[in-house]
This record gives sequence, structure tokens and C-alpha cells, in this order.
Amino acid sequence: MKFKVPRGTQDILPSETSKWQKVERIIQEVCDVYRYKEIRTPMFEQTELFQRTVGDTTDIVQKEMYTFTDKGNRSMTLRPEGTAAVVRSFVEHKMFGYPEQPIKLFYIGPMFRYERQQAGRYRQFVQFGVEAIGSNDPAIDAEVIALAMDVYRRAGLKQLKLVINSLGDTECRNAHKEALIAHFNPQIDEFCSDCKARLEKNPLRILDCKVDSEHPLIASAPSLADYLNEASTAYFKAVTSYLDDAGIAYEVDANLVRGLDYYNHTAFEIMSTADGFGAITTLCGGGRYNGLAEEIGGPSAPGIGFAMSIERLLLAMEAEGKAFEEDPGLDVYVVTLGEDAKRVGVKLLGDLRTAGIRADMDYTDRKMKGQMKSADRLQARTVVVLGEDEVAENVAMLRNMSDRSQEKVPMADLIERIQEQVK
Repeated sequence: MKFKVPRGTQDILPSETSKWQKVERIIQEVCDVYRYKEIRTPMFEQTELFQRTVGDTTDIVQKEMYTFTDKGNRSMTLRPEGTAAVVRSFVEHKMFGYPEQPIKLFYIGPMFRYERQQAGRYRQFVQFGVEAIGSNDPAIDAEVIALAMDVYRRAGLKQLKLVINSLGDTECRNAHKEALIAHFNPQIDEFCSDCKARLEKNPLRILDCKVDSEHPLIASAPSLADYLNEASTAYFKAVTSYLDDAGIAYEVDANLVRGLDYYNHTAFEIMSTADGFGAITTLCGGGRYNGLAEEIGGPSAPGIGFAMSIERLLLAMEAEGKAFEEDPGLDVYVVTLGEDAKRVGVKLLGDLRTAGIRADMDYTDRKMKGQMKSADRLQARTVVVLGEDEVAENVAMLRNMSDRSQEKVPMADLIERIQEQVK
């Protein structure tokens, strides 16, 4: 029987992992500058956590979650997104009592959703996310957006578009909800079964429906902007003012609706405008989620965050022709001829690595010609040759691979001499 990688997942091979590591280093460096600390939560949580936070009318909860019953007969779910688990941890560990607020956190890790595989979208995918919990200041909204933009800029992306909207507070949302119900109800039979189920509970989701996106009632639906109260309007104006002050360009899109129920006030997406990137242009999405901590039994702790796909970030870099630096290759390749030379070579290899020098050697008993070819393939800058004569004299032949010059070096001076060449 032949086994293959599960549908909707991927093997990231050594030729590609260096790209991931470089992107992750960019993320860690940016988060350090902004003083966001890493949090690591379990890959599975109680199913009810996602039902209560993400929303039981969302596609994620209704269709996409990987849910299973464990041996204790408890319903568990592989995390489909990161915010719910981070807020759960915030409440459980009483971070709301820490003297410094807001609590600024970031995470990088795999998420799981059962959806149709597309370019840059997998059933197991890696998300980087940021959560700032414990502040209702519009300036923190602007900071979170700026952090996301900085990650993309540090990755070399220039063809970006930031789209922002206000979803209003509970009062605005309720007024808009009633208007949407009245708007769609007379012709709801023309919509898909999902939209029919969402009408009374969350009609805002109808505006985000992929099946009925061309229905004329979608285009003529009441705009949330018309239902924003004075406080929500002032909050949104403050957020955009901070973005203006920071020199961050944006577009206001009154039709922007995020796919998770916990969002309110600020909502935003960052898109790629690069040619050939694909039909789905969104790279990152986020927003404010006041009330989420209370929903899972915690105190009032307003928050804002975002999540971005590492896979789609890499695709955007490819679309803009942003190449990573080439692997610098090896500093030293140790060629050994004979068993005595190999023993000396193994010890030398350990000493080189202890000194921070990238080194390797042959483990397949190839002849000298084969070992030299391997050194070339690995782009070794220097080769150390050890044979019977060298072992007997306690020296090594040191070859510079750029000009093919070589010299005999005493073993006692070898590492220092190699360090000089590497520099």
C-alpha cells in the first residue's frame, strides 16, 4: 500500500523550510520591537469554546471544524483559529490582573479547517496572530494594524492594500440586524439553506455568503454605516486618525464583514494587489472583539487582534519576485581517507561545530573524488583533507575552494586557520 500526504496538507521539505524560518524570524523581530510576547496554546480545545466564541452560525463551526470525542467522552476540536484559545488562556491564568495592561501576545502555529484546498489555503495551515487584550483605546487598534503592515514590509512586500471598516457596538449591531431581517425576510426563500438559517440569528453573515453573492438584495442591503451611533463613529474616526498620523494608507469599505461572530468596532483586512497573485487576495484579517472574554466567563477585557497565513505571505512574496538569500553553504567539508583518518575527522568535526563553524563530512565511504564532489554540491568554502600521511604527521591539508589553493596546517593551528578563512 502506498501512503500519501493527507488531502489539504503539505510536506514542507528542507529546500523550503529555510524560507519559513526566515519569515518566522522577521515576525519574531517585529514582535520584539513592538513588545509582544509569544504564547503557545494547545492544538485542541473543548468544542464549546469555538462554538461560543467563533459563532455557531459561521462556516467554521458548521462545516469546517475537525471535531472528535476523546476517551473521556468529551467533545474536542483541533483549533480552527487562534484568538479563542488565547483569550481562554488570558482568562484562565488571570492575566487581567497583571499590572501592565494591555497584555500583548503573539502566536505562530498550525490551525485546522476542513475546506476546499486552493492556492495558499490548506486544511492544515500555519497562522501568525497577534492579540492585545485589556485596552479600549483606539490607538491600540492602529498599533495592531501597523504591526501587521510592518511584517509585510519587512518581508519586502510593497503591493498591499489595507481595507478598514467599523462594525459598531452592540447597540449599532442590533439596530442593523433588525434592518437586515426586514430587508431579506420577504425573499429569503430565494437564498441558500445557510442564509435561511442565519436570517434570525445572524443576518450579517448573509452579506458574506459565497453562494448568493450576486443576489440583488445583497447589493441593496442596509449598510451598517447608516446605523453607527455617535460613540462608534467617534471611535472609528479616532482609529483612522491614528493611522493617518502613522502614514499608513487605507481604504474604508462599508461592506467589509469579517467571518467570525466576535468582531465589533474596528475590522480590517490586508490584501495583495500583485499581478498574478490569484482571485483570493486577502493576506490578513482582524478586528476588535470587546465582550469575548466575558463570553467565556472572564471579566470585561476588550481586545483586538489579527491572524495572517504564512502560506499566503510566501505566495505574495513569490508574486512580487521577492527572493530569499541563497543558503550560504558549508564553511568546511572534512574529507577522510582510511579508518584512522576518519576517527580524527569525526573529532575535528565536533571541534569545528563547537567553534560555531558549519561543517560536515562523508558517511557513505566514498572515495576522495566522490567526497570532493559532495563538497562542491554543498558549496563548501574550505575542505580539510585527512589521509594516512596527514594523520601520521599530525597535520591536515587545507584547501580553499574558491581558488583551489592549498596548504599543510598543523592540527593544533587548524581551527584558528579555518576561522581566518571563513571570515
